[in-house]
Amino acid sequence: MLKLSLTLFLCLSFFLTLKYFANTRSNEAGHAKPSTLASIRGQSQSKSDSLHWPAGFTITRFAGPELTPSPACLAVAATGEVFVGVDMIGSLGKDPGKGRIVKLIDSDNDGKLDKHTDFADVDDPRGILIMGDQVFVLHTVFSKETRKATGMTLEVFEDKDHDGIADGPPRPLVEHLSNAHMLVERGTDHATNGIRMGIDGWIYIAVGDFGFHDATDRDGKKLTMLGGGIIRVRPNGKEMEVYTHGTRNIYDVAIDPYMNVFTRDNTNDGGGWNIRFSHHIQSGEYGYPLLFQHFTDEILPALVDLGGGSGTGSLFMDEPTWPEKYNHVPMTADWGRSELYINRVKPDGASFKQTEEPFIELPQITDLDVDGSGRLYLSAWDGAGYSGSASKGYVIRAIPNGWSYKAFPDVKTLAVADLANMLKSESAVARLNASQELITRPADESSKAAFAIASDAGVALYARVAALFTYGQIARESGIANLAQLTQDNALREFALRALTDRKEGIAQVPIAPFLNGLKDPSPRVKAAAIIGLGRLGRLEAASELLKTQVPASFAAPAKNTEGPHATPNSAIILPHLAVRALVSMNAVDACVGAIGTTNSTLALWALRYMYDTKAVNGLIAAYPKIKDVKTKKQILVTLARLYKQEAPYDASWWWGTRPDSHGPIYKGITWEGSARIEKFLTLERSKADAAGKQFYADLNERHQMGITAFGGEEKNVPTKEVKVDLSKILNKKGQIGNSSIEDLMLMLAKVKGDPKKGRALFTQQGCVACHSLTRGEKLKGPFMGQIGSIMNRQQIAESILKPSASISQGFATVMITAKGNKNYMGFITDESAQKIVMRNITGDVFTIKSSDVLTRKELKTSMMPVGLANALSYDEFASLVTFLSQQKN
Repeated sequence: MLKLSLTLFLCLSFFLTLKYFANTRSNEAGHAKPSTLASIRGQSQSKSDSLHWPAGFTITRFAGPELTPSPACLAVAATGEVFVGVDMIGSLGKDPGKGRIVKLIDSDNDGKLDKHTDFADVDDPRGILIMGDQVFVLHTVFSKETRKATGMTLEVFEDKDHDGIADGPPRPLVEHLSNAHMLVERGTDHATNGIRMGIDGWIYIAVGDFGFHDATDRDGKKLTMLGGGIIRVRPNGKEMEVYTHGTRNIYDVAIDPYMNVFTRDNTNDGGGWNIRFSHHIQSGEYGYPLLFQHFTDEILPALVDLGGGSGTGSLFMDEPTWPEKYNHVPMTADWGRSELYINRVKPDGASFKQTEEPFIELPQITDLDVDGSGRLYLSAWDGAGYSGSASKGYVIRAIPNGWSYKAFPDVKTLAVADLANMLKSESAVARLNASQELITRPADESSKAAFAIASDAGVALYARVAALFTYGQIARESGIANLAQLTQDNALREFALRALTDRKEGIAQVPIAPFLNGLKDPSPRVKAAAIIGLGRLGRLEAASELLKTQVPASFAAPAKNTEGPHATPNSAIILPHLAVRALVSMNAVDACVGAIGTTNSTLALWALRYMYDTKAVNGLIAAYPKIKDVKTKKQILVTLARLYKQEAPYDASWWWGTRPDSHGPIYKGITWEGSARIEKFLTLERSKADAAGKQFYADLNERHQMGITAFGGEEKNVPTKEVKVDLSKILNKKGQIGNSSIEDLMLMLAKVKGDPKKGRALFTQQGCVACHSLTRGEKLKGPFMGQIGSIMNRQQIAESILKPSASISQGFATVMITAKGNKNYMGFITDESAQKIVMRNITGDVFTIKSSDVLTRKELKTSMMPVGLANALSYDEFASLVTFLSQQKN
């Protein structure tokens, strides 16, 4: 749906619906009770459908598809009201008028919904944030005249009369936040997504790799970004800026109390469609799709490659009502795996290492959020399909056993002293809401109260950090001296440095000395904050100090035609990476050229790779004959080759698709003012080389996609614009299914109907008959296909073919049993009593096992159906198979 990876399969694995959850389920002391579909849907159901949920929690139904169909996102007010983004357009739909924000209220706090309103009508809601009476929403905008998407907008609604309905039209904050051309062509599948506020007062926005062109904030500032990443903006819609770049299709951000930002990126390896969990460090480049395979020396790597999946909502849980085991952790949702994960992070230099563990299983989970009392709400798409459904989707509530409701105060009625005291709360929700309310109060009193807490060494660090950022937002330029003073505090130094340069407005008044001192600090986190701050200050006098940043031995380009370590933690690379970003941002050309051939040469040449300035080219060429070290001379040639072409300006008229050319280092290269001099110089030097030397230039030519024919090399041509696919020409091309993304296949199915007679033949030829029966007279095998068309539409059938393990049919979960006599069985259970278990395997063979003989029993999360049998099919063949199955309505 929202963002999907794929593992391609053929045989269908279910005939009912996706897995659901229990109406009320309490897990006591490790005994998990099965959920019941009937209790959720109000239908009779003879069997239960098990979901794996943790012990120690009560998880209940809160709203079903009658109120929240196709829930793409949600947010919870501190006081407990739940706002759900209903999106019946889906990720690939294109027709407006099908979305809204629904407000759900549990008035008596008994865990049951008793009021609801349609808060506002919006199309394709993708992110919601609640702050007091304000409801921030990120969504797609459609033209009333053409009914086509024109972009995405972040806007704010208000409900000052508290009637549950937005008071009037929203106020736009940032417009054109996604590629309008691709929104029209494809829908929102790689568009801009979740929003979340940090304790620093910025709204952080997850941008998919559609990118955006001329996004405009309330200052009139315009930004363009090729590819995905994180941007941020102030709640008034001003000061928009890029935070990080180089991700594929992130859906949300998790932000901890110390402003560490985490994401679960969607299928970020371009070939294997894998998930990467990342720690985002301000100004960092994460490399997708141009650097993360063959130029990994230039990026900040992800913390782990998690295999296939589809990242959606994220949250950093930091609430005192939650058990320590599940608290103070990033939680990341995976739509493709139908699971909410906990990513346990441990400090590693300026970053972290992580360990992932499953937490709450939920079919096609989309989002999550927590209120000020510790109630966690989660939304599930539940098989609503790529274009939404009016009958699928729900919201659940999860609370720790023993939890009791505690009313969240009305912060608008509290005195400044009480709000300041809330900054000391163990609850992140309380701290953030208190902070944002303090900012609205008279500055003299509120800034004094916040600074007092920030200065108090006896207060918990999370409270001091919250107070420091609150003070910075209130005091602005008048608080610079006090923030500089706080850089003397060892515990606060990192955060005070960050707060000093957090806003560009008034930054000229910020002293440079605390940052230069920070470069010498023993803490790598303080050093990172100092480097980032110097980049934001933009003062060239700092360049010589930045150039002293040590470059580790791990700074090495991958060997030719090999993929580098793009998802292996490398804390040693962080500081030099940030130093390079800072030097580039201040365009420190002279300092970098001057450092060539010195002990700081490696970092200087790294930074010069991105300085498209004729002074850089001239300096590199002038330095070359003076250098005697062979390695450094090669680095100069590499740097010049890197500078030969630059990325063409992004106008958002194209997109690189779901399988972009990841050769790198650029996508649409164009020559520039310095290119002719680079070519002339490299040609001259090549003419002096022997055969081995000429191969070096050929490799340079190929690696950097220079396009200099005389140099040779296997240069990979990159299309200059997205190719318009003519389905009629490739309809019968074999292997098309294995080479297409699941989103592209869904778009194809809307245009290609196929031949059901051909589909019937394929059902046999492709081996589906080994697993599935079509008529009731046949021997029961796997899920019965004779009525699949009355249960699923074509889109849902196609998804179940391509991703059987994502949605296992009720009663057909794969079970592994080991029994006495060194016997092993794998299949699904058709009958079970206290005395025996009857199993059927993939071919329909039946086994009866004595219960007393069972040694171990494990339910697998993967389907037992074969993998990849659909890969060789053409579009027409796949569409024919799907159409045939959709007609089975016995």
